[in-house]
Amino acid sequence: MTRVQAVLFDRDGTLVHDVPYNGDPDRVRPVDGAREAVALLRAHGVRTGVVTNQSGIARGLLTDADVRRVNHRVDELLGPFDVFGICPHGPGDGCHCRKPEPGLVLWAAGRLCAAPDRCVVVGDIGADVEAARRAGAHGILVPNEQTLPEETARADHVAPDLLTAARAVLNGPPRGTVLVDERPIEAAYDTGWRPR
Repeated sequence: MTRVQAVLFDRDGTLVHDVPYNGDPDRVRPVDGAREAVALLRAHGVRTGVVTNQSGIARGLLTDADVRRVNHRVDELLGPFDVFGICPHGPGDGCHCRKPEPGLVLWAAGRLCAAPDRCVVVGDIGADVEAARRAGAHGILVPNEQTLPEETARADHVAPDLLTAARAVLNGPPRGTVLVDERPIEAAYDTGWRPR
């Protein structure tokens, strides 16, 4: 069995709720299960990182300092992450690091001294899993309301939430198209509502 050495998470829409072009650390809110998923990986010796497209820098809507402040807040809430990889380019800049290109994934894997085929990229859109594929890594899509149906259909691996994605990689690279939640069925449908 091949052990996963590192999991690289997309930031906006995957680890934290997506606030377009967010430069305000006070607006950072983790998605449900993010803390538990990242903690589970670390407890099993899997290194963690963040790989994020931040085209707001190229568009003049954010500064490098804004992105660093937001990343610092993500690190405070969910970290410490071993690496943060940021692509500051716009969609038309032709860079090799903007997902779905593989450059950011390859860079982060190199920083973690992990072979790409022993890395998993977890994201919420097709560009995240395509960047993983092009880099020779494994991708897991965790769809949200922004994920297009065709992105879900094309993904090699789909998980309903971050904790399921994290559990799926503990025994090696993900297997199966739809990764299942390991909780008992009652817990999977528990809304938290209790009679008074």
